Amino acid sequence: MKQLLYWLKYWYHWVKTGLLRGLPASLRYGFPSRKLRIIAITGTDGKTTSSSLLYQVLNSAGKKVALLSTVAAYIGDEKIDTGLHVTSPNAHELQKLMRQMVNAGMDYLVLEYTSHGAYQNRLWGIKPLLGGVTNITHEHFDYHLNYQNYLEAKAMVLKKAKTVVLNQDDQSFSKLKRQLPEKAKVLTYSAEESLPKKIRDAVAERLPEPYNQMNARLVTTLAKQLNLTDDEIAEGIKNFQGVEGRMDFVANKRGCKTVIDFAHTPNGLEEALEALRKHMRTNQMTGKLIAVYGCAGLRDYAKRPLMGEIGVRLADLVVFTAEDPRTEDVWSIIRQMKEQLETGHNRIVSIADRAQAIEFAINNLAKRGDLVAFFGKGPEKSMAYGKVEYPWSEHEVVERALANAN
Repeated sequence: MKQLLYWLKYWYHWVKTGLLRGLPASLRYGFPSRKLRIIAITGTDGKTTSSSLLYQVLNSAGKKVALLSTVAAYIGDEKIDTGLHVTSPNAHELQKLMRQMVNAGMDYLVLEYTSHGAYQNRLWGIKPLLGGVTNITHEHFDYHLNYQNYLEAKAMVLKKAKTVVLNQDDQSFSKLKRQLPEKAKVLTYSAEESLPKKIRDAVAERLPEPYNQMNARLVTTLAKQLNLTDDEIAEGIKNFQGVEGRMDFVANKRGCKTVIDFAHTPNGLEEALEALRKHMRTNQMTGKLIAVYGCAGLRDYAKRPLMGEIGVRLADLVVFTAEDPRTEDVWSIIRQMKEQLETGHNRIVSIADRAQAIEFAINNLAKRGDLVAFFGKGPEKSMAYGKVEYPWSEHEVVERALANAN
C-alpha cells in the first residue's frame, strides 16, 4: 500500500508541479533550458562540492558558466541571492533563474539536484547535456521508502541526459546503469584509474581527502567531455576555493583544531571521520578526535543508530546533540542513536542544546593536540525547532565558544 501511495504521489506532483507550474513557467520565460548546456550532478554525498568544483574549473577556463547548488547560486562571477532553502528550487523559480542566466549570456549551467527535486518534478523541462553521479547510499528512506525508489528518483533526470558519468566503485553503479536508456552514452570513473599527471598533482595538493579526490575524478571526466584541456582542469582544481561548511577549519589559538563539516549521512560521516583521522596522523597530532553531531527530526529514522555507531567506532569521544529536531523530542532522537550500541557508552556525552554541546566540547573536553569536529549543519543559516526556523550559524557558535576559554 505504501508503495502504491508513493507512486500515486509522484503522478500528483507530475500534474501539480510539472504540468501546471513547470510548463507555464517554461512558456513564460521562453524555454531557457534549451539555450543552456546543462550539467546535472546528483548523489547522496559530495554533489555540492562536485558542482562547485566543476563550476570553478569552467569559470577558470574562461567559460560563461552559472551554478545552482545547495550553498550558492552564481551567474558568472556574481553571487546571487535566491532566497532558497532547498537544493532544487520549485519549477517556476528554476525557469526564472535560468532566464536570468540566459539574459546574462551564460552558455553553461552546473545544476546540483536532489532526489526530492526530481521526484516532485521541480526540474520540469530539464534535459541535461551531461549527468554526473557521486554515490547513492543510505538517505531519505523516510521519504522514498527504500533504496530502489531513492535510486529511481535520482535516475529520473539522468535518463534525459545525452551522456552520464557514473562512479564505478559505488554500490549504485550496476543498478543505476540498468535505469538508463540504451541510447545513453555511459562513462565511468574509479579510484583505480590513473589521472593525467598535472591533474593528479593538483588533486593531491588541493583535495587530500579520499572522497574529495573521487569528486575531482567525476569533475575531470565531465570537464573532458566539455573539451577542457588537462592544463585547464589542473589550474581550476588548484584554485578551488572550497565550499562553505565543508571541511572548514576554524582558526584558533587554543592548541587544538576545530572543523565544521556538513556530513549528515552515514556514508558522509564515516568518510569525514576517516579523513580527519588521516589528517591527524599526517600532522602528527597525538590527541583525541572529538565528534559533535545529531540526527534531524522527522527524517530517515533508520539511519539514526547507524550514525551513532559510526561516531563511537571512529571517534575517541562523541557528543550527541540537536540537528533540526523539528517537532520531535531531541532526547528521543539521541536515544535512538544509542539504542543499538553494545559498547562505547562511556565515550558518549549527550547534550540536547547544540550551542551548549559545542561549548562543552571545546571548553570541557578538548585539550591541546585534539581535533574537534562539528557535523550536520555546515553552512546552514537556521535551526528548525517545532515548525519554526530560528537563525543559526555554526561558525558563530564555534567562534564564540573558542573565545570563552575557561
